[in-house]
Amino acid sequence: MLSICLLMIFVQSGKMADSPNCDLKSLSPLQLFERVTEQGEKVRALKAGKAPKDEIDAAVRMLLSLKLSYKTTTGQDYQAGLPPKDLVLINNGTTQEEDEDLVNPWNVQTSNAKGVDYDKLIVRFGSSKIDTDLINRIERAIGQKPHHFLRRGIFFSHRDMDQVLDAYENKKPFYLYTGRGPSSQAMHVGHLIPFMFTKWLQEVFDVPLVIQLTDDEKYLWKDMTVEKAYEYARENAKDIIACGFDVNKTFIFSDLDYLGTSAGFYKNIVKVQKHVTFNQVKGIFGFTDSDCIGKISFPAIQAAPSFSSSFPQIFNGKENIQCLIPCAIDQDPYFRMTRDVAPRIGQPKPALLHSVFFPALQGAQTKMSASDPNSSIFLTDTPKQIKTKINKHAFSGGRDTIEEHRKYGGNCDVDVSFMYLTFFLEDDDRLEQLKQAYTSGELLTGELKKVLIETMQPLVAAHQERRKQVTDEIVKQFMTPRKLAFEF
Repeated sequence: MLSICLLMIFVQSGKMADSPNCDLKSLSPLQLFERVTEQGEKVRALKAGKAPKDEIDAAVRMLLSLKLSYKTTTGQDYQAGLPPKDLVLINNGTTQEEDEDLVNPWNVQTSNAKGVDYDKLIVRFGSSKIDTDLINRIERAIGQKPHHFLRRGIFFSHRDMDQVLDAYENKKPFYLYTGRGPSSQAMHVGHLIPFMFTKWLQEVFDVPLVIQLTDDEKYLWKDMTVEKAYEYARENAKDIIACGFDVNKTFIFSDLDYLGTSAGFYKNIVKVQKHVTFNQVKGIFGFTDSDCIGKISFPAIQAAPSFSSSFPQIFNGKENIQCLIPCAIDQDPYFRMTRDVAPRIGQPKPALLHSVFFPALQGAQTKMSASDPNSSIFLTDTPKQIKTKINKHAFSGGRDTIEEHRKYGGNCDVDVSFMYLTFFLEDDDRLEQLKQAYTSGELLTGELKKVLIETMQPLVAAHQERRKQVTDEIVKQFMTPRKLAFEF
Protein backbone atom coordinates (compact mmCIF):
# COMPACT_ATOMS: atom_id res chain seq x y z
CA MET A 1 0.00 0.00 0.00
CA LEU A 2 2.89 2.39 0.73
CA SER A 3 4.04 2.39 -2.88
CA ILE A 4 0.57 3.16 -4.25
CA CYS A 5 0.09 5.99 -1.71
CA LEU A 6 3.43 7.54 -2.63
CA LEU A 7 2.50 7.20 -6.28
CA MET A 8 -0.80 9.02 -5.72
CA ILE A 9 0.93 11.84 -3.81
CA PHE A 10 3.54 12.26 -6.56
CA VAL A 11 0.98 12.25 -9.35
CA GLN A 12 -1.34 14.65 -7.56
CA SER A 13 1.51 17.06 -6.80
CA GLY A 14 2.72 17.14 -10.39
CA LYS A 15 1.36 19.40 -13.10
CA MET A 16 -0.85 17.05 -15.09
CA ALA A 17 -1.07 19.08 -18.28
CA ASP A 18 0.66 16.12 -19.90
CA SER A 19 -2.06 13.65 -18.92
CA PRO A 20 -3.42 11.33 -21.63
CA ASN A 21 -5.87 12.90 -24.05
CA CYS A 22 -8.22 9.94 -24.02
CA ASP A 23 -10.25 8.74 -21.05
CA LEU A 24 -8.13 5.99 -19.51
CA LYS A 25 -11.25 4.41 -18.02
CA SER A 26 -12.39 3.52 -21.53
CA LEU A 27 -9.27 1.42 -22.19
CA SER A 28 -9.19 -2.33 -21.67
CA PRO A 29 -6.64 -3.71 -19.16
CA LEU A 30 -4.44 -4.93 -22.00
CA GLN A 31 -4.60 -1.56 -23.77
CA LEU A 32 -3.56 0.11 -20.49
CA PHE A 33 -0.73 -2.40 -20.18
CA GLU A 34 0.52 -1.47 -23.65
CA ARG A 35 0.22 2.26 -22.88
CA VAL A 36 2.37 1.82 -19.75
CA THR A 37 4.90 -0.20 -21.75
CA GLU A 38 5.12 2.43 -24.50
CA GLN A 39 5.48 5.27 -21.98
CA GLY A 40 8.23 3.37 -20.19
CA GLU A 41 10.07 3.06 -23.49
CA LYS A 42 9.66 6.80 -24.03
CA VAL A 43 11.13 7.58 -20.62
CA ARG A 44 14.12 5.33 -21.28
CA ALA A 45 14.67 6.94 -24.69
CA LEU A 46 14.54 10.45 -23.23
CA LYS A 47 17.03 9.55 -20.52
CA ALA A 48 19.34 7.81 -23.00
CA GLY A 49 19.16 10.86 -25.28
CA LYS A 50 19.89 13.22 -22.33
CA ALA A 51 16.72 15.20 -22.94
CA PRO A 52 15.97 18.33 -20.85
CA LYS A 53 15.07 17.56 -17.24
CA ASP A 54 11.58 19.08 -17.44
CA GLU A 55 10.78 16.91 -20.46
CA ILE A 56 11.95 13.77 -18.66
CA ASP A 57 10.00 14.74 -15.52
CA ALA A 58 6.82 15.25 -17.55
CA ALA A 59 7.24 11.81 -19.17
CA VAL A 60 7.84 10.22 -15.76
CA ARG A 61 4.67 11.83 -14.36
CA MET A 62 2.74 10.47 -17.32
CA LEU A 63 4.22 7.00 -16.68
CA LEU A 64 3.24 7.10 -13.02
CA SER A 65 -0.27 8.23 -13.93
CA LEU A 66 -0.65 5.33 -16.35
CA LYS A 67 0.69 2.86 -13.77
CA LEU A 68 -1.82 4.17 -11.23
CA SER A 69 -4.66 3.71 -13.72
CA TYR A 70 -3.42 0.20 -14.49
CA LYS A 71 -3.31 -0.66 -10.77
CA THR A 72 -6.78 0.77 -10.21
CA THR A 73 -8.27 -1.09 -13.19
CA THR A 74 -6.64 -4.50 -12.71
CA GLY A 75 -5.76 -4.64 -9.03
CA GLN A 76 -2.27 -5.68 -10.12
CA ASP A 77 1.05 -3.87 -10.15
CA TYR A 78 2.44 -3.36 -13.65
CA GLN A 79 5.22 -5.83 -14.54
CA ALA A 80 7.06 -5.44 -17.83
CA GLY A 81 6.31 -8.25 -20.25
CA LEU A 82 3.59 -9.75 -18.04
CA PRO A 83 0.07 -8.86 -19.31
CA PRO A 84 -2.79 -8.61 -16.81
CA LYS A 85 -3.55 -12.03 -15.39
CA ASP A 86 -7.27 -11.93 -16.05
CA LEU A 87 -6.56 -11.75 -19.78
CA VAL A 88 -3.97 -14.49 -20.01
CA LEU A 89 -5.36 -17.79 -21.30
CA ILE A 90 -3.21 -20.71 -20.27
CA ASN A 91 -2.87 -24.23 -21.59
CA ASN A 92 -4.79 -25.94 -18.81
CA GLY A 93 -7.91 -24.21 -20.15
CA THR A 94 -8.67 -21.95 -17.20
CA THR A 95 -9.66 -18.34 -17.39
CA GLN A 96 -10.98 -15.90 -14.85
CA GLU A 97 -14.29 -15.77 -16.69
CA GLU A 98 -15.73 -19.24 -17.15
CA ASP A 99 -17.85 -18.23 -20.14
CA GLU A 100 -14.99 -16.70 -22.12
CA ASP A 101 -13.60 -18.39 -25.21
CA LEU A 102 -10.36 -20.32 -24.74
CA VAL A 103 -7.78 -19.06 -27.23
CA ASN A 104 -4.07 -19.80 -26.95
CA PRO A 105 -1.37 -21.24 -29.26
CA TRP A 106 -2.39 -24.81 -28.37
CA ASN A 107 -6.14 -24.74 -27.77
CA VAL A 108 -9.17 -22.97 -29.22
CA GLN A 109 -12.58 -23.68 -27.71
CA THR A 110 -15.92 -21.90 -27.46
CA SER A 111 -19.40 -22.93 -26.42
CA ASN A 112 -20.96 -20.74 -29.13
CA ALA A 113 -22.03 -22.52 -32.32
CA LYS A 114 -21.17 -19.36 -34.26
CA GLY A 115 -17.55 -19.70 -33.14
CA VAL A 116 -15.24 -17.42 -31.19
CA ASP A 117 -16.51 -13.91 -30.39
CA TYR A 118 -13.80 -11.99 -32.24
CA ASP A 119 -15.00 -8.56 -31.15
CA LYS A 120 -14.48 -9.58 -27.53
CA LEU A 121 -11.13 -11.10 -28.44
CA ILE A 122 -9.97 -7.79 -29.91
CA VAL A 123 -10.79 -6.09 -26.61
CA ARG A 124 -9.14 -8.81 -24.51
CA PHE A 125 -5.97 -8.90 -26.62
CA GLY A 126 -5.83 -5.12 -27.06
CA SER A 127 -5.48 -5.23 -30.85
CA SER A 128 -7.30 -3.04 -33.38
CA LYS A 129 -10.18 -3.98 -35.67
CA ILE A 130 -9.53 -3.95 -39.40
CA ASP A 131 -12.22 -1.46 -40.35
CA THR A 132 -13.47 -0.07 -43.64
CA ASP A 133 -11.09 2.90 -43.45
CA LEU A 134 -8.05 0.62 -43.21
CA ILE A 135 -9.28 -1.63 -46.02
CA ASN A 136 -9.85 1.43 -48.22
CA ARG A 137 -6.38 2.71 -47.39
CA ILE A 138 -4.86 -0.64 -48.39
CA GLU A 139 -6.80 -0.46 -51.67
CA ARG A 140 -5.43 3.02 -52.39
CA ALA A 141 -1.89 1.94 -51.55
CA ILE A 142 -1.86 -1.12 -53.82
CA GLY A 143 -4.14 0.24 -56.55
CA GLN A 144 -6.40 -2.81 -56.68
CA LYS A 145 -9.31 -4.49 -54.93
CA PRO A 146 -8.31 -5.95 -51.54
CA HIS A 147 -8.25 -9.72 -51.04
CA HIS A 148 -11.62 -11.28 -50.18
CA PHE A 149 -10.12 -12.37 -46.85
CA LEU A 150 -9.99 -8.66 -45.95
CA ARG A 151 -13.34 -7.76 -47.45
CA ARG A 152 -15.11 -10.57 -45.60
CA GLY A 153 -13.45 -10.08 -42.22
CA ILE A 154 -11.44 -13.31 -42.34
CA PHE A 155 -8.42 -11.17 -41.47
CA PHE A 156 -10.15 -9.00 -38.90
CA SER A 157 -7.61 -7.55 -36.47
CA HIS A 158 -4.21 -5.87 -36.63
CA ARG A 159 -1.37 -4.27 -34.76
CA ASP A 160 0.32 -1.28 -36.43
CA MET A 161 -0.77 -2.02 -40.00
CA ASP A 162 -1.13 1.73 -40.39
CA GLN A 163 2.60 2.09 -39.68
CA VAL A 164 3.40 -0.48 -42.38
CA LEU A 165 1.32 1.52 -44.86
CA ASP A 166 3.08 4.72 -43.75
CA ALA A 167 6.41 3.07 -44.54
CA TYR A 168 5.20 1.71 -47.87
CA GLU A 169 3.80 5.08 -48.95
CA ASN A 170 7.14 6.70 -48.05
CA LYS A 171 9.10 4.11 -50.10
CA LYS A 172 10.54 2.47 -46.99
CA PRO A 173 10.99 -1.33 -47.08
CA PHE A 174 9.29 -3.96 -44.99
CA TYR A 175 9.14 -7.73 -45.12
CA LEU A 176 6.66 -10.52 -44.38
CA TYR A 177 7.07 -13.32 -41.86
CA THR A 178 4.73 -16.24 -41.31
CA GLY A 179 5.15 -19.86 -40.34
CA ARG A 180 3.91 -23.39 -39.87
CA GLY A 181 4.27 -25.90 -37.04
CA PRO A 182 4.79 -29.22 -38.89
CA SER A 183 2.81 -31.59 -36.66
CA SER A 184 1.86 -34.02 -39.43
CA GLN A 185 2.96 -35.03 -42.90
CA ALA A 186 -0.27 -33.89 -44.56
CA MET A 187 -1.67 -30.38 -44.19
CA HIS A 188 -5.38 -29.58 -44.30
CA VAL A 189 -7.16 -26.81 -46.20
CA GLY A 190 -7.28 -24.60 -43.11
CA HIS A 191 -3.48 -24.45 -43.17
CA LEU A 192 -3.66 -22.82 -46.60
CA ILE A 193 -5.38 -19.67 -45.31
CA PRO A 194 -2.32 -17.75 -44.01
CA PHE A 195 -0.24 -18.82 -47.00
CA MET A 196 -2.86 -17.80 -49.56
CA PHE A 197 -3.13 -14.39 -47.93
CA THR A 198 0.63 -14.00 -47.45
CA LYS A 199 1.21 -14.82 -51.12
CA TRP A 200 -1.25 -12.07 -52.07
CA LEU A 201 0.45 -9.59 -49.73
CA GLN A 202 3.85 -10.43 -51.19
CA GLU A 203 2.61 -9.94 -54.74
CA VAL A 204 0.80 -6.63 -54.21
CA PHE A 205 3.52 -5.05 -52.06
CA ASP A 206 6.50 -6.79 -53.75
CA VAL A 207 8.44 -7.56 -50.56
CA PRO A 208 10.63 -10.38 -49.20
CA LEU A 209 9.03 -13.22 -47.27
CA VAL A 210 10.49 -15.54 -44.62
CA ILE A 211 8.58 -18.68 -43.58
CA GLN A 212 9.55 -20.41 -40.35
CA LEU A 213 8.96 -24.15 -39.93
CA THR A 214 8.98 -24.78 -36.18
CA ASP A 215 10.02 -28.43 -36.24
CA ASP A 216 11.82 -27.86 -32.93
CA GLU A 217 8.55 -26.77 -31.32
CA LYS A 218 6.71 -29.87 -32.52
CA TYR A 219 9.48 -32.13 -31.19
CA LEU A 220 9.19 -30.42 -27.79
CA TRP A 221 5.38 -30.55 -27.61
CA LYS A 222 4.53 -33.77 -29.49
CA ASP A 223 5.43 -37.41 -29.09
CA MET A 224 7.81 -37.61 -32.05
CA THR A 225 11.51 -37.89 -32.77
CA VAL A 226 13.69 -35.02 -33.96
CA GLU A 227 14.09 -36.84 -37.26
CA LYS A 228 10.33 -37.16 -37.75
CA ALA A 229 9.76 -33.49 -36.95
CA TYR A 230 12.38 -32.51 -39.54
CA GLU A 231 10.83 -34.88 -42.10
CA TYR A 232 7.40 -33.30 -41.56
CA ALA A 233 8.94 -29.85 -42.01
CA ARG A 234 10.32 -30.72 -45.43
CA GLU A 235 7.06 -32.38 -46.50
CA ASN A 236 5.05 -29.35 -45.34
CA ALA A 237 7.47 -27.11 -47.23
CA LYS A 238 6.34 -28.82 -50.44
CA ASP A 239 2.71 -27.91 -49.73
CA ILE A 240 3.72 -24.33 -48.95
CA ILE A 241 5.77 -24.02 -52.14
CA ALA A 242 2.81 -25.45 -54.08
CA CYS A 243 0.83 -22.34 -53.09
CA GLY A 244 2.88 -20.56 -55.76
CA PHE A 245 5.56 -18.61 -53.90
CA ASP A 246 8.44 -17.08 -55.86
CA VAL A 247 11.77 -18.73 -55.03
CA ASN A 248 13.58 -15.46 -55.79
CA LYS A 249 11.60 -13.60 -53.11
CA THR A 250 10.95 -16.28 -50.47
CA PHE A 251 13.13 -18.01 -47.87
CA ILE A 252 11.70 -21.05 -46.07
CA PHE A 253 13.68 -22.37 -43.12
CA SER A 254 13.56 -25.17 -40.59
CA ASP A 255 14.56 -24.11 -37.07
CA LEU A 256 16.53 -27.34 -36.67
CA ASP A 257 18.53 -26.37 -39.78
CA TYR A 258 18.83 -22.60 -39.66
CA LEU A 259 19.59 -22.00 -35.99
CA GLY A 260 22.88 -23.83 -36.31
CA THR A 261 24.02 -21.83 -39.34
CA SER A 262 22.96 -18.23 -38.59
CA ALA A 263 24.77 -16.24 -35.93
CA GLY A 264 22.35 -13.34 -36.44
CA PHE A 265 19.33 -15.54 -35.75
CA TYR A 266 20.86 -17.03 -32.61
CA LYS A 267 22.01 -13.65 -31.29
CA ASN A 268 18.45 -12.34 -31.50
CA ILE A 269 17.13 -15.44 -29.74
CA VAL A 270 19.57 -14.87 -26.87
CA LYS A 271 18.68 -11.17 -26.66
CA VAL A 272 14.98 -12.00 -26.36
CA GLN A 273 15.69 -14.73 -23.79
CA LYS A 274 17.61 -12.27 -21.62
CA HIS A 275 14.70 -9.81 -21.51
CA VAL A 276 11.90 -12.28 -20.68
CA THR A 277 11.79 -13.88 -17.24
CA PHE A 278 10.53 -17.34 -16.34
CA ASN A 279 7.73 -15.69 -14.39
CA GLN A 280 6.69 -13.77 -17.50
CA VAL A 281 6.54 -16.79 -19.83
CA LYS A 282 4.57 -18.68 -17.20
CA GLY A 283 2.07 -15.83 -17.13
CA ILE A 284 1.87 -15.47 -20.92
CA PHE A 285 1.91 -19.12 -21.97
CA GLY A 286 0.84 -21.03 -18.86
CA PHE A 287 4.07 -23.01 -18.50
CA THR A 288 4.45 -24.92 -15.25
CA ASP A 289 7.43 -26.10 -13.22
CA SER A 290 7.08 -29.54 -14.81
CA ASP A 291 7.45 -28.27 -18.40
CA CYS A 292 10.79 -28.97 -20.05
CA ILE A 293 13.18 -26.06 -20.43
CA GLY A 294 12.91 -26.37 -24.21
CA LYS A 295 9.29 -25.22 -24.07
CA ILE A 296 10.17 -22.33 -21.80
CA SER A 297 12.86 -21.05 -24.16
CA PHE A 298 10.95 -21.67 -27.41
CA PRO A 299 8.97 -18.38 -27.55
CA ALA A 300 12.24 -16.53 -28.17
CA ILE A 301 12.82 -18.71 -31.25
CA GLN A 302 9.44 -17.76 -32.72
CA ALA A 303 10.14 -14.11 -31.88
CA ALA A 304 13.53 -13.87 -33.59
CA PRO A 305 12.35 -13.88 -37.25
CA SER A 306 10.50 -10.63 -36.44
CA PHE A 307 13.88 -8.88 -36.64
CA SER A 308 15.60 -8.37 -39.99
CA SER A 309 19.05 -8.93 -38.47
CA SER A 310 18.11 -12.61 -38.15
CA PHE A 311 18.53 -12.79 -41.94
CA PRO A 312 21.74 -10.90 -42.80
CA GLN A 313 21.98 -12.66 -46.16
CA ILE A 314 18.64 -11.11 -47.19
CA PHE A 315 18.80 -7.66 -45.57
CA ASN A 316 22.54 -7.00 -45.81
CA GLY A 317 22.83 -6.84 -42.02
CA LYS A 318 20.29 -4.01 -41.63
CA GLU A 319 18.40 -4.04 -38.32
CA ASN A 320 15.72 -1.41 -38.76
CA ILE A 321 13.42 -3.00 -41.35
CA GLN A 322 9.77 -3.32 -40.35
CA CYS A 323 8.24 -6.80 -40.21
CA LEU A 324 4.58 -7.66 -40.94
CA ILE A 325 3.25 -10.99 -39.64
CA PRO A 326 0.02 -12.51 -41.04
CA CYS A 327 -1.15 -15.23 -38.65
CA ALA A 328 -4.14 -16.68 -36.82
CA ILE A 329 -4.91 -14.76 -33.66
CA ASP A 330 -4.00 -17.70 -31.41
CA GLN A 331 -0.35 -16.89 -32.18
CA ASP A 332 -0.69 -13.35 -30.82
CA PRO A 333 0.74 -14.14 -27.33
CA TYR A 334 4.13 -14.86 -28.93
CA PHE A 335 4.15 -11.50 -30.63
CA ARG A 336 2.80 -9.48 -27.72
CA MET A 337 5.88 -10.72 -25.92
CA THR A 338 8.03 -9.87 -28.96
CA ARG A 339 6.60 -6.35 -29.23
CA ASP A 340 7.34 -5.74 -25.55
CA VAL A 341 10.96 -6.86 -25.91
CA ALA A 342 11.73 -5.28 -29.31
CA PRO A 343 12.44 -1.67 -28.21
CA ARG A 344 14.54 -2.91 -25.30
CA ILE A 345 16.91 -4.66 -27.70
CA GLY A 346 16.92 -1.83 -30.25
CA GLN A 347 14.56 -3.43 -32.76
CA PRO A 348 11.30 -2.17 -34.35
CA LYS A 349 8.09 -3.79 -33.15
CA PRO A 350 6.61 -6.27 -35.63
CA ALA A 351 3.17 -5.43 -37.04
CA LEU A 352 0.49 -8.12 -37.26
CA LEU A 353 -2.59 -9.10 -39.25
CA HIS A 354 -4.81 -11.60 -37.42
CA SER A 355 -7.12 -14.13 -39.05
CA VAL A 356 -10.13 -15.93 -37.66
CA PHE A 357 -9.93 -19.68 -37.12
CA PHE A 358 -10.85 -22.16 -39.81
CA PRO A 359 -13.60 -24.28 -38.22
CA ALA A 360 -13.72 -28.03 -37.93
CA LEU A 361 -16.26 -29.80 -40.13
CA GLN A 362 -18.20 -30.65 -36.98
CA GLY A 363 -18.71 -26.98 -36.11
CA ALA A 364 -17.07 -23.68 -35.24
CA GLN A 365 -16.55 -24.48 -31.56
CA THR A 366 -13.01 -25.61 -32.35
CA LYS A 367 -10.47 -25.10 -35.11
CA MET A 368 -9.54 -27.92 -37.46
CA SER A 369 -7.07 -30.51 -36.18
CA ALA A 370 -4.44 -32.31 -38.22
CA SER A 371 -4.71 -35.23 -35.75
CA ASP A 372 -8.43 -35.89 -36.47
CA PRO A 373 -8.93 -36.95 -40.11
CA ASN A 374 -12.68 -36.38 -39.96
CA SER A 375 -12.40 -32.80 -38.68
CA SER A 376 -10.57 -31.70 -41.77
CA ILE A 377 -10.37 -31.78 -45.53
CA PHE A 378 -6.75 -32.73 -46.12
CA LEU A 379 -4.68 -31.68 -49.09
CA THR A 380 -4.15 -35.39 -49.82
CA ASP A 381 -7.89 -36.25 -49.91
CA THR A 382 -9.43 -37.71 -53.06
CA PRO A 383 -12.55 -36.18 -54.63
CA LYS A 384 -14.57 -39.06 -53.16
CA GLN A 385 -13.16 -38.48 -49.67
CA ILE A 386 -13.94 -34.76 -49.89
CA LYS A 387 -17.54 -35.50 -50.93
CA THR A 388 -18.00 -38.07 -48.15
CA LYS A 389 -16.53 -35.84 -45.45
CA ILE A 390 -18.66 -32.85 -46.37
CA ASN A 391 -21.89 -34.84 -46.73
CA LYS A 392 -21.33 -36.86 -43.56
CA HIS A 393 -19.55 -34.48 -41.16
CA ALA A 394 -20.17 -30.84 -42.18
CA PHE A 395 -22.36 -29.28 -39.48
CA SER A 396 -25.61 -27.96 -40.90
CA GLY A 397 -27.52 -24.79 -40.12
CA GLY A 398 -30.59 -26.25 -41.78
CA ARG A 399 -33.88 -27.27 -40.19
CA ASP A 400 -34.91 -30.77 -39.08
CA THR A 401 -37.35 -31.26 -41.96
CA ILE A 402 -37.63 -29.96 -45.51
CA GLU A 403 -40.97 -28.37 -44.62
CA GLU A 404 -39.48 -26.45 -41.69
CA HIS A 405 -36.45 -25.44 -43.76
CA ARG A 406 -38.64 -24.10 -46.58
CA LYS A 407 -40.70 -22.16 -44.03
CA TYR A 408 -37.99 -20.81 -41.68
CA GLY A 409 -34.79 -21.02 -43.75
CA GLY A 410 -31.27 -22.04 -42.75
CA ASN A 411 -28.77 -20.34 -40.44
CA CYS A 412 -25.60 -19.33 -42.30
CA ASP A 413 -23.98 -18.19 -39.04
CA VAL A 414 -23.54 -21.79 -37.85
CA ASP A 415 -23.57 -23.73 -41.14
CA VAL A 416 -20.06 -25.04 -41.79
CA SER A 417 -20.56 -25.45 -45.52
CA PHE A 418 -21.39 -21.76 -45.85
CA MET A 419 -18.46 -20.85 -43.57
CA TYR A 420 -16.09 -22.77 -45.83
CA LEU A 421 -17.48 -21.03 -48.89
CA THR A 422 -16.69 -17.63 -47.34
CA PHE A 423 -13.04 -18.74 -47.37
CA PHE A 424 -12.82 -20.43 -50.76
CA LEU A 425 -15.57 -19.05 -53.03
CA GLU A 426 -14.06 -15.86 -54.42
CA ASP A 427 -17.17 -14.60 -56.25
CA ASP A 428 -18.85 -12.10 -53.88
CA ASP A 429 -22.11 -12.00 -55.85
CA ARG A 430 -22.40 -15.79 -55.94
CA LEU A 431 -21.74 -16.03 -52.20
CA GLU A 432 -24.45 -13.46 -51.46
CA GLN A 433 -26.90 -15.31 -53.70
CA LEU A 434 -26.24 -18.54 -51.80
CA LYS A 435 -26.69 -16.76 -48.48
CA GLN A 436 -30.02 -15.28 -49.49
CA ALA A 437 -31.28 -18.56 -50.95
CA TYR A 438 -30.25 -20.61 -47.91
CA THR A 439 -31.59 -18.08 -45.39
CA SER A 440 -34.93 -17.89 -47.19
CA GLY A 441 -35.29 -21.67 -47.36
CA GLU A 442 -35.08 -21.81 -51.15
CA LEU A 443 -31.74 -23.66 -50.98
CA LEU A 444 -31.58 -26.89 -48.98
CA THR A 445 -28.63 -28.11 -46.90
CA GLY A 446 -27.80 -30.88 -49.37
CA GLU A 447 -27.72 -28.37 -52.20
CA LEU A 448 -25.42 -26.04 -50.26
CA LYS A 449 -23.10 -28.94 -49.48
CA LYS A 450 -23.06 -29.79 -53.19
CA VAL A 451 -21.82 -26.26 -53.97
CA LEU A 452 -19.04 -26.67 -51.39
CA ILE A 453 -18.05 -30.08 -52.78
CA GLU A 454 -17.86 -28.61 -56.29
CA THR A 455 -15.70 -25.78 -54.94
CA MET A 456 -13.29 -27.87 -52.85
CA GLN A 457 -12.70 -30.81 -55.20
CA PRO A 458 -11.01 -28.81 -58.00
CA LEU A 459 -9.17 -26.60 -55.49
CA VAL A 460 -7.57 -29.58 -53.72
CA ALA A 461 -6.91 -31.40 -57.02
CA ALA A 462 -5.13 -28.36 -58.45
CA HIS A 463 -3.00 -28.11 -55.31
CA GLN A 464 -2.06 -31.79 -55.59
CA GLU A 465 -0.97 -31.28 -59.21
CA ARG A 466 1.24 -28.32 -58.24
CA ARG A 467 2.73 -30.27 -55.34
CA LYS A 468 3.74 -33.11 -57.66
CA GLN A 469 5.98 -30.62 -59.47
CA VAL A 470 7.83 -29.69 -56.24
CA THR A 471 10.99 -31.79 -56.20
CA ASP A 472 13.53 -32.18 -53.39
CA GLU A 473 15.83 -29.92 -55.40
CA ILE A 474 13.21 -27.15 -55.46
CA VAL A 475 12.74 -27.52 -51.69
CA LYS A 476 16.50 -27.19 -51.27
CA GLN A 477 16.49 -23.97 -53.32
CA PHE A 478 13.80 -22.40 -51.14
CA MET A 479 15.50 -23.53 -47.92
CA THR A 480 19.06 -22.47 -48.75
CA PRO A 481 20.10 -19.23 -46.94
CA ARG A 482 20.81 -16.76 -49.72
CA LYS A 483 20.29 -13.24 -51.04
CA LEU A 484 16.83 -12.65 -52.48
CA ALA A 485 15.85 -10.41 -55.41
CA PHE A 486 15.90 -7.21 -53.34
CA GLU A 487 18.55 -4.59 -52.62
CA PHE A 488 19.04 -3.32 -49.09
